[in-house]
Amino acid sequence: MRLAKVLFPNQTQHVVIVGESSVQALNMTTSEGTLRLSDILHSDSPADFAKSLIDATIAPVSLDIISFLAPIDSQEVWAAGVTYKRSQVARMEESKSGADHYAHVYTADRPEIFFKSTPTRVVGPGVPVRIRKDATWSVPEPEFVLILDPKMNIKGYSIGNDMSSRDIEGENPLYLPQAKVYNQSCAIGPNILLADGPLDLPKTLIHLTIQRNGKDVFTGETNLGQIVRKFEDLAQWLGRELDFPHGAALLTGTGIIPPDNFTLNPGDIVRISITGLGTLENSVVQG
Repeated sequence: MRLAKVLFPNQTQHVVIVGESSVQALNMTTSEGTLRLSDILHSDSPADFAKSLIDATIAPVSLDIISFLAPIDSQEVWAAGVTYKRSQVARMEESKSGADHYAHVYTADRPEIFFKSTPTRVVGPGVPVRIRKDATWSVPEPEFVLILDPKMNIKGYSIGNDMSSRDIEGENPLYLPQAKVYNQSCAIGPNILLADGPLDLPKTLIHLTIQRNGKDVFTGETNLGQIVRKFEDLAQWLGRELDFPHGAALLTGTGIIPPDNFTLNPGDIVRISITGLGTLENSVVQG
């Protein structure tokens, strides 16, 4: 089952179950108040809870006439790095002074985990992501996102774009926060696939396309079988000595990195597709 937050044509916001061609609105008003998407996700059985909330007074609405919003509420967004071999190599290439650090992180028990975004800074599908004005080498990082409850249990999955300024990070690893955290530097969506069973990691494909002036200027693909970390381990490391009363979204690293001579330009279109989750599409702006 996939859940999402959407805008209907009349501009009303709804939490919905996403079907093949339409969405079904849920009734989020209870005697105790208004529920949020995260209330469903953090329940013991999100799929059963969602089904119990189906609003029979609202007919299914076609996917063609709705707009998807970022599928998070109050969750902080964090990210893991150097979880794929390709990421390790790229980070070592961009950071000559700190190359050894990335090599050690790739094989260490403790993963690299860093803060990425507050909920209000996250953009959803169709909203532009941003490249910094003080950066000269900017790339998208397509990532598989874990949706976690307050106990760091994995309740669902989504698509994420961890926008990065590689020249800033490469100048000095201590500049990582500025390379990663800024307005519109994170996109998540379009929906959340509930974690109802085991994933077939090698068959879960991640595909990135960057389009410029109507033409593809970069394409790349990987699969979750290439990641060297277990998702449960990443979630538990995030929750060590740190409380998340609202849950969290954790981006799990990238295995697709454009070549060193590529940088995003304003007006580019970034499309990230993941098996079972659909496509997250955002244009690029600067300034």
